[in-house]
Amino acid sequence: MNPIHRHAQSLPDVAGMVPPHRAAADDAGLADVVPTAAATRAQLIVHLVESLASANSESGLLNLIRHLPAERYRHAVVCLRDQGDYEAGLREQGVEILNLHQQDGSLAHYLRLYRVLRSLRPSLIETRNRAGLPAQLVAALAGVRLRVHGEYGRELARHGRASLGERALLRLLGPLVDHFIVVSSDLQRWLVDAVGADPARVTQIANAVDSVQFHPRLGPAAAVGPPGFMHDGAFVIGSIGRMDDSAGQIQLVDAFLRLIASPHSAHQRLRLMLIGDGPARAECQAMLNRAGAGARAWLPGTRGDTAQLLRAMDLFVLPSLHEDRANLILEAMASGLPVVATAVGGNTELVHAGFTGILVPPMSVELLAAAVSDYCRIPEMAARHGARARSQVIAKHSMPAMARDYLAVYDALTGAETLARTA
Repeated sequence: MNPIHRHAQSLPDVAGMVPPHRAAADDAGLADVVPTAAATRAQLIVHLVESLASANSESGLLNLIRHLPAERYRHAVVCLRDQGDYEAGLREQGVEILNLHQQDGSLAHYLRLYRVLRSLRPSLIETRNRAGLPAQLVAALAGVRLRVHGEYGRELARHGRASLGERALLRLLGPLVDHFIVVSSDLQRWLVDAVGADPARVTQIANAVDSVQFHPRLGPAAAVGPPGFMHDGAFVIGSIGRMDDSAGQIQLVDAFLRLIASPHSAHQRLRLMLIGDGPARAECQAMLNRAGAGARAWLPGTRGDTAQLLRAMDLFVLPSLHEDRANLILEAMASGLPVVATAVGGNTELVHAGFTGILVPPMSVELLAAAVSDYCRIPEMAARHGARARSQVIAKHSMPAMARDYLAVYDALTGAETLARTA
């Protein structure tokens, strides 16, 4: 038996902390989800996420669950904070969603998580990113036998990977983790070299995208934006994501303004579409207005029609200073768009420079403008790179391929595949 598992199983219950099984379920509002004797033989996986509020990794979780065999695994999602936009889709898949109502500075949610896990008794828990790491200790105390942790590049991508405190937390709790899942070889190397994770316990699984939902436009671009924004011959530069100092939209606006101020006639076709909200949105709009370019840009805030908006673009740009939005690159590629992205983290694995897009250093407005200009002035190159990007997604980043990789990790830990064959 794995010594980590022996350690978890030998931990005693905290006296007076956990009511009997049914009472714990009632206390957490979970009585309806406690497995009964007649329940399916499928093993339960608990996915712990910070929230389900329009986050790409959580939409990826929904798609993962859709592609895993229901006869082998069933699922529950525990949210530290609000439930959010993907709740309905998950419930349609028969997934129970529970909210711990985490509040800053309060530890009460850990007690609630302990009770939830004692009630659900999952075969495996998977936590995600820094916010989920402390739950590894709670899961061990609650007797969850198998524990997986996923790093998807959001927090660790800041400041050249992670702060000393974050690294120390990973080192401290790492021995409780049976297996790590990462989305890029860059993160895999970091976990092994900087944190000391056993290479045999780290698996890289590339992000995937729904290539049916995200597809190239089949005719003229949709007339999105305010009146006069789109016109015949317009070349639309688009970017999607939260607008903050690390996302790079200010640098993209700067590059856009330089291009439309240049004498090259092709640059007069340029339009800019920035989708998302955040503290940098007002500054971006102010920059455009001061330059008299407000009518040539559209900053509508957060939108729910990402697939349609991508089909209105001619070029997707991801100018972020740190790796944290890989799914957006894949969605753009699946939509048949060339991609200009900063050469950070896993972006360099997704965007093949000179083949499906162009990579530029972060904060380099001049090189960013030059890359956008190349696609605007050479539309044949944009079409060629976009078609290759779509083909790359279908070949390497399909949902079934991602699900097979996750299934291999889950099956290796739980033995569910062997049990299914002998049933």
